[in-house]
Amino acid sequence: MLLASILLSLAFGRAVAEAENDDDLMSFVTLPKVRALKFDISYQDRDAVAPGYWFVAPYGYIDPETPTQQWKPCQVGPYIYDADGMLIWAGSCMFDNRNVFDFKAANNIDDQPHLSFILQHGYHDDGADKGYGYILDQHFDQERKVPVTNNLGAFNMHEFNVLDGGKTALACLYRSEYTDLSALGRPEDHTWIVSGGLVELDTKTGEVLFEWSSFNNVLVDESVKVHTDSQGSDHPGWDYIHVNSADKNSLGDYLLSARFTGTLYYISKEGEIVWRLGGKHSDFDMDFTFSKQHHARFLESNATHHLISFLNNASEEGENEEDVSSALYVQLDTTVSPMTARVVRRINRPDKGLTRLRGNVQALPNGNTFIGWSERGYQSEHAADGTLLMEAKFVSRRFSSYRSYKYPFTGRPSSPPDVVSSVYGTSELDMTTIFHVSWNGATDVASWRFYARASEGGSPVLVGETVKTDFETMYIAEGYLDWVSVEAVDKDGNHLGKSDVHRTTAPSNWQHAGFQSENTPEPDDPAALYLTEEHDDGHDMGDMNMDDTGSDLDPEEAAKAIEKAYEMVRGVGGLLIFILVACSIGGLIAGIFYYLRQRRLRAYSEVPLDETERQPMVSS
Repeated sequence: MLLASILLSLAFGRAVAEAENDDDLMSFVTLPKVRALKFDISYQDRDAVAPGYWFVAPYGYIDPETPTQQWKPCQVGPYIYDADGMLIWAGSCMFDNRNVFDFKAANNIDDQPHLSFILQHGYHDDGADKGYGYILDQHFDQERKVPVTNNLGAFNMHEFNVLDGGKTALACLYRSEYTDLSALGRPEDHTWIVSGGLVELDTKTGEVLFEWSSFNNVLVDESVKVHTDSQGSDHPGWDYIHVNSADKNSLGDYLLSARFTGTLYYISKEGEIVWRLGGKHSDFDMDFTFSKQHHARFLESNATHHLISFLNNASEEGENEEDVSSALYVQLDTTVSPMTARVVRRINRPDKGLTRLRGNVQALPNGNTFIGWSERGYQSEHAADGTLLMEAKFVSRRFSSYRSYKYPFTGRPSSPPDVVSSVYGTSELDMTTIFHVSWNGATDVASWRFYARASEGGSPVLVGETVKTDFETMYIAEGYLDWVSVEAVDKDGNHLGKSDVHRTTAPSNWQHAGFQSENTPEPDDPAALYLTEEHDDGHDMGDMNMDDTGSDLDPEEAAKAIEKAYEMVRGVGGLLIFILVACSIGGLIAGIFYYLRQRRLRAYSEVPLDETERQPMVSS
């Protein structure tokens, strides 16, 4: 045990020393490039939250990063997590460290699950890569890639709202225009402005089916950013309206949010402004105030009444109109004069802070509200009466998510599960094969079955099975198993998919790895090891009785300590040290894995089925 203690100390010491710089990120043996963000989560009422997964798209800088400023690859981009913060899918490696915005499930296209998001324009001086709106199927394969087809400079980052049926989608419009300043009483002066608006796009071709621009519809005097004595601007111009969301109702009319006028615009299918809610020229008698808002959505809408939701940021980088940001549900009655707007639900930010940039509000099917407060991925879920049920944020302070959503989703990846296996032992009598397995995006996996073959084309032999306890599952099997594969199984025991056959990685120098013989060990025949009476159902070290380990340590406490050490060591590439420790401890490791394999997730049970302080001159 002395050797084990020394090695365990070394493992802890190295892990702690090297993990300090990135212990806010996950790492995986099976997907070594992926560095997913960890969540810090607090539940006030776990049973009352809605079923579903979290959809976030962390980014470090709002603008495309120059190649020399990139974070490590495979950090920013689209991610899906379960309600425990366990990673379900990492799409970060798909787009070369490009920013992704408005990532969510698009369950309104047909009877199959889909995903949608914006891939931000690339970092190119020639402006050739303008970005795209993407739609993926449940296999995470591309279904639609919607380009910018008119004279817009880029696919705007704020909105990709796929409408029911999936044939069209809404996006925000930004375009520079040259105009006089008659609205400010200075008709002889001219300036460039950035008009804002919306476009409805054909998702197959990108063709613009409808376009509305604030140019000549919303004059610069409505802006809170422009004053009568403001000096004219060169190209691209004043961002005087700054639109950040667009929605469409069943009548064919549109709802547009403009942050820098503090106004929600109801725009008819003919392109006329029917009414303004908020701002300098509001058409409503209101029992509330709001400003710098984001993410306005129709919840109910007809010719006379509308129920809408949006985030009242009430602030921006340099100022605030209220002391706390909030999610608002507002009922509008357009049959009376003056028209009325009444708050029916207000949910204040749980930490009583201000979301000065970004954010969204999502009404969930069970009546709950899911809110993305943006900075550090801060998000919360609330009951119908506003009671806080859950709040979470990234452990990392380096990243934010423009919006955060929650949806049911079934992921069935077209790629096979990923498996990595390695072997270690001190003699031919204690050879051990360690499996690591994951399946990026699969939501139905309840357990894993592990197989080995005597040769690449040999018959598979079941060597063990264990429950899935995390995105990546580790399993220890007896023997030197050279050709291995894994099978994913759902909660009913149904086959979901299998990996390719992989060859186990062996030490390049066995003696340096602790093997106590000058001879190089030979792989075992798995049939000889496992197809016997005592191994009928596959060998599982987790089935060993703790009373046989000879250890005087509490197994649960030991398991927690070793598991913590393993997580840190894995994050810094110290797997070999962990294996060495595990093998040296001997019987104790059996008890540890007995504990680990008993763990069950409390996660989602529906198995079948803008800006940072470091860069202030950016768009919100």
